[in-house]
Amino acid sequence: MGHPVLRRVAEAVADPTAPEIAELVDDMLATLDDIGGYGLAAPQVHVPKRVVIFHLPAARLDAEDEGPIDMTVLINPVIEPLGTEIVCGWEGCLSVPGLRGLVPRHSQIRYSGLTLDGAPLEREADGWHARILQHECDHLDGVLYPDRMTDLKWLVFESEMHRQPDRTALAETVA
Repeated sequence: MGHPVLRRVAEAVADPTAPEIAELVDDMLATLDDIGGYGLAAPQVHVPKRVVIFHLPAARLDAEDEGPIDMTVLINPVIEPLGTEIVCGWEGCLSVPGLRGLVPRHSQIRYSGLTLDGAPLEREADGWHARILQHECDHLDGVLYPDRMTDLKWLVFESEMHRQPDRTALAETVA
């Protein structure tokens, strides 16, 4: 938090098959592997391009999730909310280390973009899948998750959250 690239709108990728985009994705994959996260946006590695990567392992599935999602590269993503339902859930971020916040997001979305080989990709998502995509795509527009929070009293240090396990139930009660 504080690096200027995180607060600007990222540039569209003209050629998803360009070698520099493949190099960027390799760097992002290594970074995501190092931090053990579920998603990463190019601005988080200080590159102002509209590129996100994400996956949803079986161990992290919510009841709403249809199944695990393999590592996915999405270039020039577009998100469309499906319906008006908003749900709150806990989020953390490489760009806001050591903190977690209760963030409202659309419960169902449709997203589209391009793969590394330039092929179109379109999916519908709900649950954790939808949350990850919305979080990562926010980075492409210069938005960090605390900007989405409706009440900063739910911004907590991770160390405190783990000491108070009843906080995890708040996601259902604070909507």
